[in-house]
Amino acid sequence: MSLVGIRELKTNASELVRRVREQGEIIDITYYGEVVARLVPVKEIKTRDEELSELWAEMDRLAQEVSMQWSGSPSAVDAVREGRREL
Repeated sequence: MSLVGIRELKTNASELVRRVREQGEIIDITYYGEVVARLVPVKEIKTRDEELSELWAEMDRLAQEVSMQWSGSPSAVDAVREGRREL
């Protein structure tokens, strides 16, 4: 991990971002010697829709797992789906 002052960040921003992107380096940004920010590589960016889709798929999986032990009506899957409609 590298430490870079704010002035160096302003002067060499493109080079620093290239190091993060290509080498996976993590760079701490300092302001008067105190770390105030961090540049980190992003592995994979997911859209909000992708994140929500994964969340709902996990909720459905959990609902099916609960349904195996659920004896009430409606089923756990139907209860989760009904809750989803309210959103």
